[in-house]
Amino acid sequence: MSGGGSARRWEAGRLALRLALFLSMTGIALLVLMVVAFALPVFSAGESGGPFSWVWAPAQGKFGILPMIAGSLILGTSALALGWPLAAALCCWLIAPPPSGRFSRLSRALVGELVRLMTAVPTVVYGFTAVFLLSPFIRSWLGGTGMSGLTAAVMLGVLILPTVVLVLQAGLGARLESVALSGAALGMDRMEVLWHVVLPRARDTLLASAILGFGRAVGDTMLPLMLAGNAPQLPASPLAALRTLTAHMALVTSNEAGSAAYDSLFMAGLILLTVNAVVSLCLRRLGGRS
Repeated sequence: MSGGGSARRWEAGRLALRLALFLSMTGIALLVLMVVAFALPVFSAGESGGPFSWVWAPAQGKFGILPMIAGSLILGTSALALGWPLAAALCCWLIAPPPSGRFSRLSRALVGELVRLMTAVPTVVYGFTAVFLLSPFIRSWLGGTGMSGLTAAVMLGVLILPTVVLVLQAGLGARLESVALSGAALGMDRMEVLWHVVLPRARDTLLASAILGFGRAVGDTMLPLMLAGNAPQLPASPLAALRTLTAHMALVTSNEAGSAAYDSLFMAGLILLTVNAVVSLCLRRLGGRS
């Protein structure tokens, strides 16, 4: 009797999981189909006013989103170039510190907790901090208005840092622990084992952390909206203003409804969905190879 009840509960659980999977897949498919359906009319617009042009001028019937696509790629790449090396160095210090005393252990524990705390800080807090501290500093020392791609890239680098650190720490830490004892038997400290043994064989982990950081930077809305200047143009320098796809969607949604400019947002949404899908597939492939 007990065995029959357990079997029925097991079957009920499997049915519930299959139903949840079906509902999730159906919702994702309907979302993609809706975005594609609304984006197709915009995609078929004339060449001068279509989405794949470099001019965003709704008053003139031009709805080009290429400047915003370029802005997202530039900002995501810049944030990754600024944040990933710092995150990698911080991760190496956390999992393989130089031999020292109790103060080093305490400082690593405090920094580790701070990194975890940073993942829970709302993005708007980073934005307001940059508006009152980083933006005036860049304006005073480098010129410009302070609301530029450089300002947004620096803060996005700070934003992705804890995510990259935690991913690297999870991937590299386990590998280091598995070979640390063998390395110590050969007279190597933890940093030497990490540098000569673990890192050369952890290219998938390093690449996965970079891809995840890039996807996080490209998908953020608040920091580009608050700090990048939001000019629909191809930036001529790091101090020039730019606009990303996410910030563009937020701005147009707040000002337009039922217009051609509003309809162009579905093409931007389709591009963002494609970017997220590519990032997810790359991470899944790297995870399978690992």
